[in-house]
Amino acid sequence: MERWDIIAVMPALLTPSLADRLRSLGVRPASDLKPAPDKPAGAPIQSVVDGRFVPARGGETFVAEQVFAADYRHGVAPIFPFSPLPLVAAWARDSRLSVLDPSSFVFLDTETSGLAGGTGTYAFLVGAGRFEGGEFRLQQFFMRDPAEESSMLEALAEFLAPCRALVTFNGKAFDAPLLVTRYSLHSIPLPFKDFAHLDLLPLARRLWRDRLPSRALKYIEENVLMAPRTAEEVPGYEIPYLYFDYLRTGDAAPLKGVFYHNAMDVVAMAALLRHAAHMLADPLGESIEHGLDRVALAKLFEDLGKWETAARLYERGLEQSLPEADFWQAVKRLSLLQRRRGDLESAVHLWEKAAAAGHVYAFVELAKYCEHHARDASAALEWTRKAMERAGELDIPRYEYNHWVQELEHRRERLEGKAGRESG
Repeated sequence: MERWDIIAVMPALLTPSLADRLRSLGVRPASDLKPAPDKPAGAPIQSVVDGRFVPARGGETFVAEQVFAADYRHGVAPIFPFSPLPLVAAWARDSRLSVLDPSSFVFLDTETSGLAGGTGTYAFLVGAGRFEGGEFRLQQFFMRDPAEESSMLEALAEFLAPCRALVTFNGKAFDAPLLVTRYSLHSIPLPFKDFAHLDLLPLARRLWRDRLPSRALKYIEENVLMAPRTAEEVPGYEIPYLYFDYLRTGDAAPLKGVFYHNAMDVVAMAALLRHAAHMLADPLGESIEHGLDRVALAKLFEDLGKWETAARLYERGLEQSLPEADFWQAVKRLSLLQRRRGDLESAVHLWEKAAAAGHVYAFVELAKYCEHHARDASAALEWTRKAMERAGELDIPRYEYNHWVQELEHRRERLEGKAGRESG
């Protein structure tokens, strides 16, 4: 059929009878074909998002820019002043983060053509924000076509040039490796090769794992920073499809929400780091309203070896409203911390409180205390027997019960002999 259509381009050469026969077979001469209507022109990106075209080696790229003043607050959290980060640096195990000037930090987030990674995944929109004087400057680098990728990467590299630290949210697992791949494919030097890299996702998990059901950036933004997004927001899973539609139609109008999503991710990271740094700098302050946040800080300070502060944070957290399971978990962690600190009096008080509530570990710890510190084998034996009795009453998995029974039987046999010798 296609061959006849090509032949039919010259209908004047066909006899009427032949033309009629072709029509009867469903083949239309070119004189019967009407030109297809032109595809409607889509809205170009510059008509949808305020920005400019920036020349770069090999072409140009579209860059949108926003500036946030020093008094800007993202929900309840300001992004200024940006203070040194000694405790964040200690937690991240990168001392560079504690000495770098605020202008050395860049907050970066990518929007991509997919989540699988690899050489087939593009970062078609990269948002990057940095501090300049008393302002936070956000630039978004957009790739109108895959042919512009090298130009976009060059322009992004120029924006990152003054910086020395990269801040992302899940960027160590996704954003950074993806950009490493894209820069490598174009043989462009990686602009953040020697940067310190602070990924806020693990820190968010440490601080809000017990209180929040989700540690996604948007959820933290809404429930910690109290900064809900507007109706412009688009779900992250829709973004690759919106970009593919743009490549197919040339209509950038639906991408306005993508630019908004990306911009809010970058600004939220700046506010979140400021908020988390303030929590670590003043963990006992009244600005921390939730007991679970206080306990999370206690665990973090305990891991950092700051035991005195951790103990005070556990105590403050226990004074606040906590779910029952979290309350007793905090009691256990505080009691063991006090034992390590040498404050056995406080530890024993907490173990007695937990034993009264039926927690087996507390019976065991009291047995250890009586045997090794009070030198009272009979009392230690009594606590061990109570622990065995309590373990049998609990509705716990079999493997956990077997663990307790094996340990307690061994302890009971040893203590019976020891108590007999002391009595004799």
